[in-house]
Amino acid sequence: MTQQEIEVFLAVVRTGSVSGAAQALYITQPAVSRHIRTLERELGCPLLVRGRGVRRVELTDQGRDFIQVAEKWRQVWQEAREVAGRDRARTLNVASVGSVSTYLLPPVFRAFLEETPGRALTFHNYHSQEAYGYVAEGLVDLALISDDMYHPQVETIPAFREPMVLVTGPGSPLPPKVHPAQLDPARELRLPWNPEYDLWHSFWFSGGAQPRAVLDQMSLLEDFFRWREGWADSWAIAPAMVAQALRARTGAEVRPLEEGPPDEIIYYLLGRRRKPELTRAFLACLDRELARRPQLESYLK
Repeated sequence: MTQQEIEVFLAVVRTGSVSGAAQALYITQPAVSRHIRTLERELGCPLLVRGRGVRRVELTDQGRDFIQVAEKWRQVWQEAREVAGRDRARTLNVASVGSVSTYLLPPVFRAFLEETPGRALTFHNYHSQEAYGYVAEGLVDLALISDDMYHPQVETIPAFREPMVLVTGPGSPLPPKVHPAQLDPARELRLPWNPEYDLWHSFWFSGGAQPRAVLDQMSLLEDFFRWREGWADSWAIAPAMVAQALRARTGAEVRPLEEGPPDEIIYYLLGRRRKPELTRAFLACLDRELARRPQLESYLK
Protein backbone atom coordinates (compact mmCIF):
# COMPACT_ATOMS: atom_id res chain seq x y z
CA MET A 1 0.00 0.00 0.00
CA THR A 2 1.50 3.31 -1.06
CA GLN A 3 0.72 6.94 -0.38
CA GLN A 4 -0.12 7.42 -4.06
CA GLU A 5 -2.77 4.67 -3.93
CA ILE A 6 -4.32 6.34 -0.86
CA GLU A 7 -4.37 9.73 -2.57
CA VAL A 8 -5.99 8.24 -5.71
CA PHE A 9 -8.69 6.51 -3.65
CA LEU A 10 -9.49 9.68 -1.71
CA ALA A 11 -9.59 11.67 -4.96
CA VAL A 12 -12.14 9.23 -6.38
CA VAL A 13 -14.23 9.60 -3.21
CA ARG A 14 -13.93 13.40 -3.28
CA THR A 15 -14.77 13.87 -6.97
CA GLY A 16 -17.23 11.00 -7.25
CA SER A 17 -15.73 9.53 -10.42
CA VAL A 18 -12.62 8.01 -11.94
CA SER A 19 -12.49 10.75 -14.58
CA GLY A 20 -12.79 13.44 -11.91
CA ALA A 21 -9.97 11.91 -9.89
CA ALA A 22 -7.79 11.69 -13.00
CA GLN A 23 -8.40 15.35 -13.77
CA ALA A 24 -7.73 16.42 -10.15
CA LEU A 25 -4.46 14.45 -9.96
CA TYR A 26 -3.30 15.17 -13.54
CA ILE A 27 -3.03 11.48 -14.43
CA THR A 28 -4.90 9.29 -16.89
CA GLN A 29 -8.12 7.42 -16.12
CA PRO A 30 -6.43 4.01 -16.70
CA ALA A 31 -3.80 5.01 -14.14
CA VAL A 32 -6.52 5.80 -11.60
CA SER A 33 -8.20 2.46 -12.23
CA ARG A 34 -4.86 0.65 -11.96
CA HIS A 35 -4.11 2.23 -8.55
CA ILE A 36 -7.57 1.33 -7.24
CA ARG A 37 -7.24 -2.30 -8.41
CA THR A 38 -3.82 -2.57 -6.76
CA LEU A 39 -5.23 -1.21 -3.53
CA GLU A 40 -8.14 -3.66 -3.65
CA ARG A 41 -5.75 -6.60 -4.17
CA GLU A 42 -3.66 -5.52 -1.19
CA LEU A 43 -6.73 -5.15 1.03
CA GLY A 44 -8.40 -8.31 -0.27
CA CYS A 45 -11.78 -6.68 -0.90
CA PRO A 46 -13.51 -4.50 -3.51
CA LEU A 47 -13.75 -0.78 -2.77
CA LEU A 48 -15.84 0.34 -5.75
CA VAL A 49 -19.02 -1.08 -7.30
CA ARG A 50 -18.31 -1.47 -11.01
CA GLY A 51 -20.98 -1.46 -13.69
CA ARG A 52 -21.34 -0.40 -17.30
CA GLY A 53 -22.78 3.02 -17.94
CA VAL A 54 -22.20 4.16 -14.34
CA ARG A 55 -20.74 7.66 -14.49
CA ARG A 56 -20.44 8.28 -10.75
CA VAL A 57 -18.68 5.71 -8.62
CA GLU A 58 -20.46 3.87 -5.87
CA LEU A 59 -18.51 2.60 -2.88
CA THR A 60 -18.91 -0.86 -1.43
CA ASP A 61 -19.47 -1.23 2.30
CA GLN A 62 -15.75 -1.92 2.65
CA GLY A 63 -14.98 1.16 0.56
CA ARG A 64 -17.06 3.38 2.83
CA ASP A 65 -15.36 1.91 5.90
CA PHE A 66 -11.94 2.45 4.32
CA ILE A 67 -12.41 6.22 3.90
CA GLN A 68 -11.62 6.91 7.55
CA VAL A 69 -8.62 4.57 7.46
CA ALA A 70 -7.31 6.31 4.34
CA GLU A 71 -7.67 9.74 5.97
CA LYS A 72 -5.70 8.54 8.98
CA TRP A 73 -3.04 7.03 6.71
CA ARG A 74 -2.62 10.35 4.90
CA GLN A 75 -2.37 12.26 8.20
CA VAL A 76 0.27 9.88 9.56
CA TRP A 77 2.24 10.18 6.31
CA GLN A 78 2.18 13.97 6.53
CA GLU A 79 3.33 13.88 10.15
CA ALA A 80 6.13 11.47 9.23
CA ARG A 81 7.35 13.85 6.52
CA GLU A 82 7.31 16.73 9.01
CA VAL A 83 9.45 14.70 11.42
CA ALA A 84 11.94 13.92 8.65
CA GLY A 85 12.25 17.60 7.80
CA ARG A 86 12.46 18.88 11.37
CA ASP A 87 15.75 19.95 12.88
CA ARG A 88 15.41 18.26 16.26
CA ALA A 89 18.49 19.98 17.63
CA ARG A 90 16.75 23.35 17.21
CA THR A 91 13.35 22.23 18.48
CA LEU A 92 12.44 22.32 22.17
CA ASN A 93 9.62 19.99 23.16
CA VAL A 94 7.77 21.51 26.13
CA ALA A 95 4.86 20.25 28.23
CA SER A 96 2.94 21.85 31.07
CA VAL A 97 -0.04 21.55 33.38
CA GLY A 98 -3.03 23.58 32.23
CA SER A 99 -2.90 26.47 34.67
CA VAL A 100 0.70 27.33 33.78
CA SER A 101 0.19 27.02 30.03
CA THR A 102 -2.97 29.13 30.11
CA TYR A 103 -1.86 31.98 32.36
CA LEU A 104 1.94 32.13 32.19
CA LEU A 105 3.54 30.53 29.15
CA PRO A 106 2.25 32.45 26.08
CA PRO A 107 4.64 35.43 26.53
CA VAL A 108 7.44 33.00 27.41
CA PHE A 109 6.90 31.11 24.16
CA ARG A 110 6.89 34.33 22.18
CA ALA A 111 10.15 35.57 23.73
CA PHE A 112 11.82 32.18 23.23
CA LEU A 113 10.97 32.09 19.53
CA GLU A 114 11.70 35.75 18.79
CA GLU A 115 15.12 36.01 20.42
CA THR A 116 16.94 33.61 18.10
CA PRO A 117 15.78 32.93 14.52
CA GLY A 118 15.66 29.25 13.66
CA ARG A 119 14.39 28.04 17.02
CA ALA A 120 11.29 25.88 16.97
CA LEU A 121 8.88 24.77 19.67
CA THR A 122 6.38 21.99 20.20
CA PHE A 123 3.98 22.08 23.13
CA HIS A 124 1.47 19.73 24.81
CA ASN A 125 -0.73 20.00 27.89
CA TYR A 126 -0.12 17.03 30.20
CA HIS A 127 -1.00 16.23 33.78
CA SER A 128 2.01 15.85 36.06
CA GLN A 129 2.11 12.05 36.01
CA GLU A 130 1.89 11.95 32.21
CA ALA A 131 4.68 14.52 31.93
CA TYR A 132 7.07 12.37 33.96
CA GLY A 133 6.55 9.47 31.56
CA TYR A 134 7.05 11.54 28.43
CA VAL A 135 10.19 13.22 29.81
CA ALA A 136 11.63 9.83 30.80
CA GLU A 137 11.00 8.50 27.28
CA GLY A 138 12.70 11.52 25.70
CA LEU A 139 9.51 12.68 23.96
CA VAL A 140 9.45 15.90 26.01
CA ASP A 141 12.60 17.93 26.75
CA LEU A 142 11.21 20.08 29.57
CA ALA A 143 7.92 19.92 31.48
CA LEU A 144 6.36 22.23 34.05
CA ILE A 145 4.32 20.33 36.65
CA SER A 146 2.58 20.89 39.99
CA ASP A 147 2.73 17.39 41.56
CA ASP A 148 6.33 16.44 42.28
CA MET A 149 7.01 12.70 42.20
CA TYR A 150 10.03 10.45 42.12
CA HIS A 151 11.20 8.99 38.85
CA PRO A 152 14.66 7.42 38.51
CA GLN A 153 15.17 8.86 35.01
CA VAL A 154 13.80 12.37 35.61
CA GLU A 155 15.22 15.31 37.56
CA THR A 156 12.61 17.44 39.37
CA ILE A 157 13.72 21.05 40.01
CA PRO A 158 11.71 23.89 41.65
CA ALA A 159 10.87 26.69 39.20
CA PHE A 160 8.71 29.10 41.20
CA ARG A 161 6.18 29.36 44.01
CA GLU A 162 2.99 31.34 44.48
CA PRO A 163 0.36 31.72 47.22
CA MET A 164 -3.09 30.17 47.00
CA VAL A 165 -5.82 32.80 47.32
CA LEU A 166 -9.60 33.06 47.39
CA VAL A 167 -11.51 34.11 44.26
CA THR A 168 -15.13 35.28 44.62
CA GLY A 169 -17.75 36.89 42.47
CA PRO A 170 -17.86 40.70 42.46
CA GLY A 171 -19.60 42.28 45.44
CA SER A 172 -19.06 39.30 47.75
CA PRO A 173 -20.05 40.02 51.38
CA LEU A 174 -16.99 38.13 52.69
CA PRO A 175 -14.44 40.18 54.71
CA PRO A 176 -11.16 41.45 53.18
CA LYS A 177 -9.31 38.46 54.67
CA VAL A 178 -11.21 35.20 54.85
CA HIS A 179 -10.90 32.18 57.13
CA PRO A 180 -11.85 28.76 55.70
CA ALA A 181 -14.54 28.39 58.37
CA GLN A 182 -16.37 31.33 56.75
CA LEU A 183 -16.71 29.56 53.40
CA ASP A 184 -19.81 27.61 52.37
CA PRO A 185 -18.61 24.46 50.57
CA ALA A 186 -21.90 24.24 48.66
CA ARG A 187 -20.85 27.36 46.70
CA GLU A 188 -17.36 26.16 45.83
CA LEU A 189 -15.97 25.79 42.33
CA ARG A 190 -13.40 23.10 43.02
CA LEU A 191 -10.26 22.36 41.05
CA PRO A 192 -7.71 19.64 41.92
CA TRP A 193 -4.52 21.69 42.25
CA ASN A 194 -2.04 19.33 43.96
CA PRO A 195 -1.90 16.70 46.76
CA GLU A 196 -0.95 19.29 49.41
CA TYR A 197 -4.00 21.34 48.53
CA ASP A 198 -6.22 18.25 48.67
CA LEU A 199 -5.00 17.48 52.22
CA TRP A 200 -5.71 21.04 53.32
CA HIS A 201 -9.14 20.94 51.69
CA SER A 202 -10.04 17.66 53.42
CA PHE A 203 -9.08 19.14 56.79
CA TRP A 204 -11.37 22.17 56.48
CA PHE A 205 -14.26 20.80 54.46
CA SER A 206 -16.14 17.58 55.06
CA GLY A 207 -15.63 14.85 52.52
CA GLY A 208 -19.42 14.62 52.23
CA ALA A 209 -19.79 18.30 51.29
CA GLN A 210 -20.91 18.68 47.68
CA PRO A 211 -19.29 21.64 45.85
CA ARG A 212 -21.28 23.60 43.32
CA ALA A 213 -19.04 22.25 40.55
CA VAL A 214 -15.83 20.26 40.17
CA LEU A 215 -13.85 21.52 37.19
CA ASP A 216 -10.72 20.37 35.41
CA GLN A 217 -10.38 23.18 32.85
CA MET A 218 -9.28 26.75 33.57
CA SER A 219 -11.54 28.18 30.88
CA LEU A 220 -14.59 26.72 32.61
CA LEU A 221 -13.65 28.53 35.82
CA GLU A 222 -13.66 31.78 33.87
CA ASP A 223 -17.09 31.00 32.47
CA PHE A 224 -18.56 30.30 35.90
CA PHE A 225 -17.39 33.65 37.23
CA ARG A 226 -18.89 35.39 34.21
CA TRP A 227 -22.34 33.99 35.06
CA ARG A 228 -22.85 36.67 37.67
CA GLU A 229 -26.65 36.61 37.74
CA GLY A 230 -26.89 32.97 38.77
CA TRP A 231 -23.53 32.31 40.43
CA ALA A 232 -22.50 35.58 42.03
CA ASP A 233 -21.94 33.81 45.36
CA SER A 234 -19.49 31.25 43.92
CA TRP A 235 -15.96 30.98 45.26
CA ALA A 236 -12.81 29.11 44.34
CA ILE A 237 -9.30 28.76 45.70
CA ALA A 238 -6.62 29.19 43.07
CA PRO A 239 -2.93 30.03 42.62
CA ALA A 240 -2.22 33.75 42.53
CA MET A 241 -1.47 33.93 38.79
CA VAL A 242 -4.78 32.24 37.98
CA ALA A 243 -6.64 34.51 40.40
CA GLN A 244 -5.13 37.67 38.92
CA ALA A 245 -6.10 36.58 35.42
CA LEU A 246 -9.65 35.84 36.57
CA ARG A 247 -9.89 39.30 38.11
CA ALA A 248 -8.72 40.94 34.88
CA ARG A 249 -10.93 38.85 32.59
CA THR A 250 -14.13 38.43 34.61
CA GLY A 251 -14.16 41.14 37.29
CA ALA A 252 -13.84 38.53 40.05
CA GLU A 253 -12.48 39.61 43.44
CA VAL A 254 -9.33 38.20 45.04
CA ARG A 255 -8.83 37.86 48.79
CA PRO A 256 -6.05 36.40 50.94
CA LEU A 257 -6.82 33.42 53.18
CA GLU A 258 -6.10 32.96 56.88
CA GLU A 259 -4.73 29.47 57.57
CA GLY A 260 -4.85 28.90 53.84
CA PRO A 261 -3.33 26.02 51.89
CA PRO A 262 0.43 25.77 51.32
CA ASP A 263 1.91 27.81 48.51
CA GLU A 264 1.86 26.05 45.17
CA ILE A 265 5.31 25.14 43.84
CA ILE A 266 5.75 24.58 40.13
CA TYR A 267 8.65 22.32 39.16
CA TYR A 268 10.37 21.71 35.86
CA LEU A 269 11.41 18.26 34.72
CA LEU A 270 14.50 17.26 32.76
CA GLY A 271 15.30 13.81 31.43
CA ARG A 272 18.52 12.09 30.48
CA ARG A 273 18.41 13.42 26.91
CA ARG A 274 18.89 17.14 27.23
CA LYS A 275 19.22 20.19 25.02
CA PRO A 276 21.22 22.48 27.33
CA GLU A 277 21.33 25.55 25.09
CA LEU A 278 17.60 25.55 24.31
CA THR A 279 16.69 24.69 27.90
CA ARG A 280 18.77 27.55 29.33
CA ALA A 281 17.24 29.97 26.84
CA PHE A 282 13.69 28.86 27.69
CA LEU A 283 14.27 29.08 31.45
CA ALA A 284 15.78 32.56 31.03
CA CYS A 285 12.63 33.70 29.22
CA LEU A 286 10.52 32.13 31.96
CA ASP A 287 12.52 33.84 34.69
CA ARG A 288 12.05 37.24 33.05
CA GLU A 289 8.31 36.70 32.85
CA LEU A 290 8.19 35.67 36.53
CA ALA A 291 10.03 38.89 37.45
CA ARG A 292 7.14 40.86 35.93
CA ARG A 293 4.71 39.20 38.33
CA PRO A 294 5.43 40.20 41.93
CA GLN A 295 3.07 37.58 43.36
CA LEU A 296 5.34 34.81 41.97
CA GLU A 297 8.70 33.94 43.51
CA SER A 298 11.22 32.54 41.03
CA TYR A 299 13.75 29.85 41.96
CA LEU A 300 15.42 30.02 38.56
CA LYS A 301 18.16 32.47 39.55
